[in-house]
Amino acid sequence: MNKLSLRDLQVHGKRVLVRVDFNVPTEEREGRIEITDDTRIRESLPTINYLREHGAKTILMAHFGRPKGKVVDKYSLRPVADHLHTIINHPVIFSHRTIGEDAEKIIAHMNEGDVALLENVRFQAEEEANDAHFAQALARLGDVYVNDAFGAAHRAHASTAGVTRFVSQSAMGFLMEKELKYLSGELETPAKPFVVIMGGSKVSDKISVIKALMQRADTILIGGAMANTFWKAQGIPVGASKVEEDKLDLARELLELARKVGVKFLVPIDAVEAEEFKAGARKRNTAEGAGITDGWLALDAGPATIALYEKEIAGAKTILWNGPLGVFEIPDFATGTFAIAQALAKANATTIIGGGDSVTAVKQAGLADKMTFISTGGGASLELIEGKELPGVAALSDT
Repeated sequence: MNKLSLRDLQVHGKRVLVRVDFNVPTEEREGRIEITDDTRIRESLPTINYLREHGAKTILMAHFGRPKGKVVDKYSLRPVADHLHTIINHPVIFSHRTIGEDAEKIIAHMNEGDVALLENVRFQAEEEANDAHFAQALARLGDVYVNDAFGAAHRAHASTAGVTRFVSQSAMGFLMEKELKYLSGELETPAKPFVVIMGGSKVSDKISVIKALMQRADTILIGGAMANTFWKAQGIPVGASKVEEDKLDLARELLELARKVGVKFLVPIDAVEAEEFKAGARKRNTAEGAGITDGWLALDAGPATIALYEKEIAGAKTILWNGPLGVFEIPDFATGTFAIAQALAKANATTIIGGGDSVTAVKQAGLADKMTFISTGGGASLELIEGKELPGVAALSDT
């Protein structure tokens, strides 16, 4: 990584403008917004605590939800500021404005070691437009800039990319550094055998990633609803299951490409099928190779598939997992996904969870602490694995 790190900056007494990813899930309870999963906030703590300990004035900025350039009360970052205060046991000054005189006054009165959080950058339409005037107004609030928002690094927005043009130095925070180390460094030359597990609903969402990984992987295991498209492409009955009809040729192309490059490309050999897409629906295991009964739905991996995939995982030295093997949100169809999480926890391998629903799955299984690395990014993770340049990283100062 030829980009400046937070460690390379002199931060004592400086106003350090930090882009974080505080786009966390919330629920309204008794008229109050409560955070239901604060992982992204906690992952930013190494950077925030380092800055506090080194006497910086830390000014955090983040997006929250999709307010579409307007002030929307339910997308205010105020509850996040309150939550951060309880985690770090230190006051978090909240600015009700993102830029301008009010924000500047608050920052002017900050002391070394203080932390402030600006209001949602997406309350300004200029943020997603990467408007230069807005980026410059943000830059006026700090002396140097740190990007620790890996989950937003694939967006060329004012607070992730534009702002770097108007500050003297831009560096990556510790979370950004860790994400790049595992998703780029570790996967560039992975210890072999390298097993990739790709699940989720759509082949189209993962097509470029699968193609890129075929150059490095020894085995690719397919799961989730995207497996239905591969089944249908091979003439296996899929019943009433979700299929991307326009991607059947693409599925055949991927199967052929795997044969050409010598990658073991496995799709499920059985499934758990159900009459309806709901909890409590009548369900049963299918026979190996039989496909899905007319009118029924494939909603989870079957026992033979789980056993096959567990064997591949047990022999791996590097494992990347992105996407569940079934509709794990419904406990009736969570067996396959949780079995994979268990297999990764037992594996003698570097285990990387590439963002998205797989992160939720390992947490629900109570196995998050058994994984080598869990990414906080969804789209950013996939784009980095695919080999794309992330605008939020490219814009940082070179070493």
